[in-house]
Amino acid sequence: MELSRLFGQTLREAPSDTEAASHQLLLRAGYIRPLGAGIFSYLPLAHRSMARIMQIIREEMNAIGGQEITMPVIHPAEVWQETGRWYQIGAEMGRFKDRSNRDMVLAMTHEEVVASLARSEIQSYRKLPMLVYQLQTKWRDDPRPRAGLIRVREFTMLDSYSLDADWEGLSEQYQKHYDAYFRIFERCHLPVVAVQSDTGMMGGRLAHEYMYLTPIGEDSILFCDSCNYSANRQVCRFQKPAPAAEPLLPLEPVSTPGVSSIAELAAFLDIPEERTAKAVFFTATPADPSLPGELIFAVVRGDMEVNETKLANAVGAAELRPATDEEIRAAGAEPGYASPVGILGVRVVVDDLIPACPNLVAGANQPDLHLRNVNFGRDYTASLVRDIVSARQGDRCPQCGAPMSMSRGVEVGNIFQLGTRYTDALGCTFLDEQGVNRPIIMGSYGIGVGRLLACIAEEHHDDRGLCLPPSVAPYPIHLVLLSGKTGIADAAAHELADSLTAAGMEPLFDDRSEYAGVKFADADLIGLPLRINISERSLKQGSVEFKLRIGEEVSLVPLENAIEAARALVG
Repeated sequence: MELSRLFGQTLREAPSDTEAASHQLLLRAGYIRPLGAGIFSYLPLAHRSMARIMQIIREEMNAIGGQEITMPVIHPAEVWQETGRWYQIGAEMGRFKDRSNRDMVLAMTHEEVVASLARSEIQSYRKLPMLVYQLQTKWRDDPRPRAGLIRVREFTMLDSYSLDADWEGLSEQYQKHYDAYFRIFERCHLPVVAVQSDTGMMGGRLAHEYMYLTPIGEDSILFCDSCNYSANRQVCRFQKPAPAAEPLLPLEPVSTPGVSSIAELAAFLDIPEERTAKAVFFTATPADPSLPGELIFAVVRGDMEVNETKLANAVGAAELRPATDEEIRAAGAEPGYASPVGILGVRVVVDDLIPACPNLVAGANQPDLHLRNVNFGRDYTASLVRDIVSARQGDRCPQCGAPMSMSRGVEVGNIFQLGTRYTDALGCTFLDEQGVNRPIIMGSYGIGVGRLLACIAEEHHDDRGLCLPPSVAPYPIHLVLLSGKTGIADAAAHELADSLTAAGMEPLFDDRSEYAGVKFADADLIGLPLRINISERSLKQGSVEFKLRIGEEVSLVPLENAIEAARALVG
C-alpha cells in the first residue's frame, strides 16, 4: 500500500480532549476517527490491525472446537422479554420500534439469541457439547464513554457460547476458554491477569475477567502475592478485623451540632472512625419488573465504604442509585443523622462486621443529634446481614490472611458460567440418555476487539508513537523511499515493495515527496515493527537500511538479502 494513497492522515497534535496515550496515538497515527461520543470509524490501519487480532481469536477458538456463526444485530424484543432482561436493563439497552410498531433491540450481547437457536437446533444429548462463536458489532449506550476505544458505545466483540448437557461439561469448556484467552492475549503481546468478577447482568454462578493492569483503568483489582488470590474490587472478599469484646453500654444521646459526616463526628467526639456506624441510603430498582422500587438502608462501619455491587446482589436489585434527601425524610430518617434505631418500613441491610462491633456511635434521626452505644440485635435488627463493603489496599486476603495490594485495570475479556438462566427462560431442553427432558447448560465468553487494540497501543508505545508487535501491526514493514536526483532509489523501492508483497510481507510504502525527517516521524508514529529505508546513498553500497521500531540501531542489509532478512525479523 502506497502511503500517498492511504485513506487517512497523521496529525501533528492530538485533540485537547484526549487523555489516554492510546486514544491520542491512534488518532494521531490515522487509525481511528470519532463520529460521536463513544462512536468511532476504524480507518484502514485500524481495520487491518483488528482483522489480525480477529484472526488470532478465530484460530484459538477453532482450536478448542468452536464453530463460527453470525447472529443478527437487531433482535425482536420478545426474546429479551422472555428472559426478563428487557425489563432489567436500563438505558444502556438500545430500544426502538420498527415500521410495524414492534419493539426491537440493538444487540448488546447474544445469550437470548443463542438459547433461541439451541431450542430449535438441539433436541438430543447426542448434539452436545457444542461451542459457537461470532465476531460482531454490539451497541451499549454507555453514559460515560472515555479514553477512545477503551470505553465506547459501539464496538466489535468476540462472543462465544458453550452448550452442555451437565455442569461437568460446562466446567471443561470454561477451562478451555480460560486457557485459550491467555493464549490470545499472549499472541497479541498484552500482559493480563485473570480475576474473579461479578456476574452482573449476565447472571450465572462464576465469572472471571481478564485485566490489563494500567493506571488508566476504571476497575480496581485486589491481589494477594502470598496465595495468588485475586478479584475485582466489586466482589473481593477479605478478612475483617475482629473487634475486642466489651460489655454493651446503654444508649446515650449526644448533641452534635453541625456534625453530619463520619470524619466530623469522629473528630468532634475524639474517637476513631471505626467506632461509628455509617448509614447510606439507596433506591433499588428490583430485578423483577413487577415489583416497585424500594428504599435500602445500608449500615457499615464508619471507616469502611459500601460496595454497591455487593449490596445490589444482596438485595436482588437490577440497579441502585443514591436516595434523595426527600426519600430519606419520607422514611422517617434525617440526612446526615440517619439511624437504624427506631426506623420502620425500610429494608435495613447491615455489613456482616456490624454484629461484632459493640457500642458504636450512630445517628439519632434528628438534626444535630447522635446516639452512643448503638448495638445490633439489641437496639435494631436488619432484613439482611451480608458482606457489603469494599476491600482496600492492605486488607487481609480471605484465603491466607496476608495483606493484599490493589491495582487499576481495564477489562479486555470475560468468561461466565451461565448455567440454565437463559435456557430455562426460553424452554431450551434436550432429551438425555434416559429420555428425560433437561435444560441445556450455557457458558458465555467475550473479548472486546477494539478495546484490545487500544490496550495494545497503551502497552506498546513511546514518546514518538506506537510500537505495535508484528502479530497485530497493520503492515509488518514501513518502506521509506528517500528519493534522489537519479531516480534509481525510486525504481529500486517499487521493485522491493513488489517483492515484499509477493513474499507475503506487504509493506506500507511511503512514496510521498516529503523530507526524510517527516517520513521518519510518521513511521515512528504509525509504529510498524520494521522500517526499511532505501536511498541512493545506501544503494551505492548495494544495501538498504533496516531500523526496528524498538531500538535506535540502523543496520545496512544487502539488497539481495532484504527479503530473507525482513522475514527473519517480522515473520
